[in-house]
Amino acid sequence: MKFAVLLPIQRVIIGCLCAGALGAVACTDGREVPTSPDASPAVSLSAASPRSGALHLTKECSAYTFLAGSYCTITSSNVKAIEVGSRIVYAQAAGATSLDSDVILDLPGPGNNTAFGHCALDFATGVGLCTFSGGTGKFTWFHASADVSYLGGPNWRWEGTYSFSPRD
Repeated sequence: MKFAVLLPIQRVIIGCLCAGALGAVACTDGREVPTSPDASPAVSLSAASPRSGALHLTKECSAYTFLAGSYCTITSSNVKAIEVGSRIVYAQAAGATSLDSDVILDLPGPGNNTAFGHCALDFATGVGLCTFSGGTGKFTWFHASADVSYLGGPNWRWEGTYSFSPRD
């Protein structure tokens, strides 16, 4: 008998809490009067910045030592999220004729914005491929695939595609 009385009360309390939480969420979209018919909707992030497209970047590798933990530095990028000065850090050491390593794209400055990927490169041809799938912060839904080519000196080019959306 005791449980039969408490169960309906618990349902009412849980229902009230859920309704309150839903009401609070509905009021957090930035509009002052959430029920106003002429209130404009919030701007979506996808409308504010490109979420996919062509990837063009260059990097210089004067700090790359062929050892695990060495890096190259981004010198130009057409993707706003990949800032000039970002580093590509190589997790594995290079072999005698090639590189086959997991990589981390690490942005300069504070924050936890890193992308995770893998690069394979043939030193004889100067051609390779880097792919990225996910990360942290702004790179949580980041995907990219880029062909790598040698430019001369310590300089390399990446040409490919990128997106910032979950894959189906």
